Amino acid sequence: METSRDAWKITTHDWSRQVDRDHLAQIQRNADVFARKGTIHLILEVLAYAVDEAEHHGRPAHITITVHSDGSVSVADNGRGTDTRTDDQGRTVRKPVMATKDIRFFDSRENVGLPDGLPRRGMSVVAALSTWLAHTNRRLNGSWTQRYEHGIPVTGLTDIPGDGTTGTIVHFLPDADFVKPAEVTVGELRQLAKPPVPSLTIEIREEQENSAAYSSETSS
Repeated sequence: METSRDAWKITTHDWSRQVDRDHLAQIQRNADVFARKGTIHLILEVLAYAVDEAEHHGRPAHITITVHSDGSVSVADNGRGTDTRTDDQGRTVRKPVMATKDIRFFDSRENVGLPDGLPRRGMSVVAALSTWLAHTNRRLNGSWTQRYEHGIPVTGLTDIPGDGTTGTIVHFLPDADFVKPAEVTVGELRQLAKPPVPSLTIEIREEQENSAAYSSETSS
């Protein structure tokens, strides 16, 4: 049933607001704390959401991490897609995972660690510390994409044709002013991005400069 956003139950995020500029600014002011391991930590923050989906919903899952030659990274999964709801005006609203805090992790006294040893804080860390981020979302009830710059949405949800699949793609370019530039290698990712459940496989691809070819490794 369609209801006002203010009445929606808070889950991992507060649905009543789509952007928390103070939260994003806090991350940027403390980038050396939230992402001192650089781009690899941002990848692991995104990967954690895809792994959540695989762990909690049991179906065979596949994640592809691609390190692009321009320094950007994309993480694609075949999960159900990011949750969406319809408000009382008939508008589609996507869970505000990019531009608001994940309340499970951000202010928690009990840190949930990622494989690089840093605490998990949520997708907003990735968005806030990236020059741009594109979030593509495919669900059974529709498919959309949205672009962010330093965590601020610069487009609305843009409809894209369905292709019969579900899942998400998060493609982002870390901002060198916040995250120290560092080459991310397939080998390093393979050591850190190990599938925690048997039903999950993770493919890591590395785009070769000035070429459409990729090198890749798959772990399961």
